[in-house]
Amino acid sequence: MRHRLLAPALRRSAASLVAIACLALAACSGGPSGLPGFDSPAAQTQPAESTGQTIGTGKVKVGLILPLTAEGQGAVVGNSLRNAAEMALAEFPNADLTLLVKDDRGTPEGAQAAAQEALREGAELIIGPLFAPSVQAAGQVARGANRPVIAFSSDTNAAGRGVYLLSFPPENDVNRVIAYASQQGRKSFAGMVPDTAYGKVVEAAFQQAVAARGGRVVAIERFSADQAAMRASAARLTPALQQADALFVPAAADTMPALGLALQQAGYDPTKVKPLGTGVWNDANVARVPAIQGGWFASPDTAGFNAFAGRYQARFNSAPTRTATLAYDAVSLSAALARTQGSQRFSEAVLTNASGFAGADGVFRFRPDGQIDRGLAVLELRNGQIVTINAAPRDLGPRTQ
Repeated sequence: MRHRLLAPALRRSAASLVAIACLALAACSGGPSGLPGFDSPAAQTQPAESTGQTIGTGKVKVGLILPLTAEGQGAVVGNSLRNAAEMALAEFPNADLTLLVKDDRGTPEGAQAAAQEALREGAELIIGPLFAPSVQAAGQVARGANRPVIAFSSDTNAAGRGVYLLSFPPENDVNRVIAYASQQGRKSFAGMVPDTAYGKVVEAAFQQAVAARGGRVVAIERFSADQAAMRASAARLTPALQQADALFVPAAADTMPALGLALQQAGYDPTKVKPLGTGVWNDANVARVPAIQGGWFASPDTAGFNAFAGRYQARFNSAPTRTATLAYDAVSLSAALARTQGSQRFSEAVLTNASGFAGADGVFRFRPDGQIDRGLAVLELRNGQIVTINAAPRDLGPRTQ
């Protein structure tokens, strides 16, 4: 049996009824590859249509909105999420759920139509969509019907009251790694961030996290994917590194090797200025980059995703996308709440329980504003390997906001 009662994570309090969730208690292997749910794929001209598929036969109906036929990688991720949802229901004993599977084709218009159809069919909760514009479109429909949404976008702008993001927001990674670096005595930080939507998000989070811990940011440089531009950015940053004891450089697997070379050519020494990153570093290609050996980054632990991926591979004869655990956890949570919480199962009070829940990606909780708090580990790049140096917490403690 993969699920068990989470008494430690979810306790009764004098103030309110605390939800009890049955989820696979495990941690997970790393932040997502890339940043899912920030942008939509290229729009298609044909209107979205429902797949008309259902999974399960329970009395409690839940909509599952995914980009099953979106262009490019959207459909790959969408179908992996769908498989994980099916697996969660199969592994949850006697789940009283029916999943109403809807295809939004990766578009806001498709998500709006899918949400309307799911609600007409009796959905009490919407799980998905993936892309931020689709989340906003589906959320507007669900909010009008007083139904909550658990969505998968990492763009925190898509969150709101009643629209909860079960995802890997990069802000969580940044806060965790900066907090850890500060605890280790790092006080002066430089940053070299990608000139992208993701870069803007992590740059803002970086500045806020450093300020919140009494540190200072001595310089920030942005870089593009062009190697000459990387070299120029690294050269401009070099003088400021004389005043820094940590360098925040959240570059993903496809750019970190070239950026690392540019930093080396500019004279950067990771033994003198500690490299820091986010969950996008959790990749074998990044782990081997010489310029950031000894670097720290925040990400979920490894065990849970590895266990999940093994069961997924056995069931579907293919590897899951990194974000597939999100659908697994969302469906498992829905099934647990349907079993334990009666008519209040998807109420705001239950979903935003401060004690949180535990899933394949470790402990998490939804805030009333729709954002997510996650328990993350700090990992180190050591001789080309990824090693956990500060374990993820087993509980999230009191809310800070």
